[in-house]
Amino acid sequence: MTTQTPNLFSPFLAGGLQLENRIVMAPMTRQFSPNGVPTQDVAGYYKRRAQGGTGLIITEGTTVNDEVATMDANIPQFHGDAALAGWKHVVEEVHSVGGKIMPQLWHVGMARVAEKAPFPELASAGPSGLFKPGKQGAEPMTQAHIEKVIGAFAQAAADAQAIGFDGIEIHGAHGYLIDQFFWEGTNQRTDSWGGSMDNRGRFAVEIIKAIRGATSPDFPIVLRYSQWKQQDYSARLAHTPQELEAFLLPLSEAGVDIFHCSQRRYWESEFEGSELNLAGWTKQITGKPTITVGSVGLSDDFFGAFKGQGSETRAVDDLLERLNKQEFDLVAVGRALLQDPNWANKIRDNKTEELKQYSASALASLS
Repeated sequence: MTTQTPNLFSPFLAGGLQLENRIVMAPMTRQFSPNGVPTQDVAGYYKRRAQGGTGLIITEGTTVNDEVATMDANIPQFHGDAALAGWKHVVEEVHSVGGKIMPQLWHVGMARVAEKAPFPELASAGPSGLFKPGKQGAEPMTQAHIEKVIGAFAQAAADAQAIGFDGIEIHGAHGYLIDQFFWEGTNQRTDSWGGSMDNRGRFAVEIIKAIRGATSPDFPIVLRYSQWKQQDYSARLAHTPQELEAFLLPLSEAGVDIFHCSQRRYWESEFEGSELNLAGWTKQITGKPTITVGSVGLSDDFFGAFKGQGSETRAVDDLLERLNKQEFDLVAVGRALLQDPNWANKIRDNKTEELKQYSASALASLS
């Protein structure tokens, strides 16, 4: 451990989750699971990150049991005997080296391109059939379909606990199905699933409640959410702290244990007049632990900052200072861990000169 990063490598305990440090592997979509079944290569990929010192691994998005939940046959699914057997092996491999791991449970909603996905004859699903405001792609989801998807999330969570995962994350961010319910731009429903913020949040609330009912009381539930959408980087669910409180409290009360607060750049403040980022505000409002994420460890400047160089020294120092002040509790690292499975141990041991520069070529393999 270095004197620069002691809090990053302090233990974390919340409910049923105990971690050796505060570094989380962020979920990143990979397409290396033929017919939705994770392979030995997938298991090795996650095992190497656990061996490399990552405190908690959150897997790539894994789709729940709905025909239109995925956008590619090589994205892993979280249903069916073969896929669950593959995931059980992943868990065993990660646990064999002392790691902790959660699956991210996902439904892509209207982000699916039907003609490129399994079951191309079926229309994609969304609260109002909108991919983005003004772009209609399907009919609104029926009540029966909504209830089916809620049940699919609950079953996936129950299966995750049964095969030994350390919790689950619900993907409620970035303009996918749950976020399409959250976002007024894609949720134009006039029934109890749309309109007010409470109604637009109801789909997620019911999923969280169903998961809590299908798992043990201490089985951790993480919710990832974002203001920005892949359809519109400037989109916002909440424009003020008061609106954010109205959005978050029903989710917290439903049973979320940890909020994973996705920003494109973690160092950006969320509301004018305060330096708190999205994770900081979320923790202040809910009192629950939070994960901050967004461009951690991507640039030469980041690496230089640990050596006292680079223009982003302020940003890195700010991250560690905020963690020290308990503004948030955990730090999610994405592409830096994709490139270098030993990223966490190198930071811990002050071997910054050995850190590997991120390259898009890392997307092409499970190294």
